[in-house]
Amino acid sequence: MALLQISEPGQTPDPHQRRIAVGIDLGTTHSLVASVRSGISECLPDEQGRVLLPSVVRYLEGDKRQIGYEALAAQVDDPRNTISSVKRLMGRGIDDIGSRAQLPYELNDKP
Repeated sequence: MALLQISEPGQTPDPHQRRIAVGIDLGTTHSLVASVRSGISECLPDEQGRVLLPSVVRYLEGDKRQIGYEALAAQVDDPRNTISSVKRLMGRGIDDIGSRAQLPYELNDKP
């Protein structure tokens, strides 16, 4: 229940109800996506009904990627191309990351 509804003069709040927005919780180990439907917030599941997604990305040839559970499963066999726990690296320059030698993947400052 909204305590305060603000609308532009001469407009009702109804047109605004048709817009869809999502929120992303990027966690160090898991992430999730949520939205508000019919006034109720809910986490959006993947094709298997899971709402928690491992925060893992695997980079493949041809600019392709695997994410989540599929990337997590490949991490053992392909650690150089599979990135996890990236949240702690976000916002840092490549020279700011002191533990680069301990990472199983290579970082570079090229796009």
